[in-house]
Amino acid sequence: MRIVFSGLEKSPRGTNIFNIVRNMVLGSGLPFEPAKVNKNWPRLAYGPAAGFGQRAEREYLDIYLTQPVPAAQVRERLQRVKPQTMELLSVERVPYALASVQHLAAAARYRVEGDFALYGPEKPLEDFFNAPRIEIVRRAENGLTLTENIKSYVLAAKKLSPRTVQLMLACVEGKWLKPQIFIAAWLGLEIPLQDEFFTVEGFSFIREGLFWQDSEGALHLI
Repeated sequence: MRIVFSGLEKSPRGTNIFNIVRNMVLGSGLPFEPAKVNKNWPRLAYGPAAGFGQRAEREYLDIYLTQPVPAAQVRERLQRVKPQTMELLSVERVPYALASVQHLAAAARYRVEGDFALYGPEKPLEDFFNAPRIEIVRRAENGLTLTENIKSYVLAAKKLSPRTVQLMLACVEGKWLKPQIFIAAWLGLEIPLQDEFFTVEGFSFIREGLFWQDSEGALHLI
């Protein structure tokens, strides 16, 4: 069963969302397939999770069951034991052999909110992202730099309002780049070589959803 939900955020104490959804499935009484690492735990595929400095409006969880259960019944059981802040957006059955969202996702759409005018970018957003090349320079603490062309990751970019930008970013050869990197490049900000905990202060980065790609190249919201 594929569950799409919202409303679970990491707490300042670093609450593990995977532990929350695992305990939810355990409490639901659903006939789950055991996980390989622990037969008392359900086999789940969660994610991909939103990165540091981001939040997601749609989170994804695949639950592997040992017997067919109607989607409505799965929703009802999860509804009884889910955290109060969690909202179930959809519950649907998918073929067992279908790839997990982690492997199915080909693109992500982000909404970025903040005062872009404070940085006075040299080019309008559309001109910057529609250029033939989008080069960024990453800088290490020892002064070494790495230049990278990130154009292949950009599927679309548009300004929704003076304070809101939307980015559609592709997964390229299994690799994702953070939306913070693209906004920093547009605003002319320095980007560190190690970007795991990099963000752009004063801006909100919201992942609106993940998309899969069909054989004709069209994208569809997961």
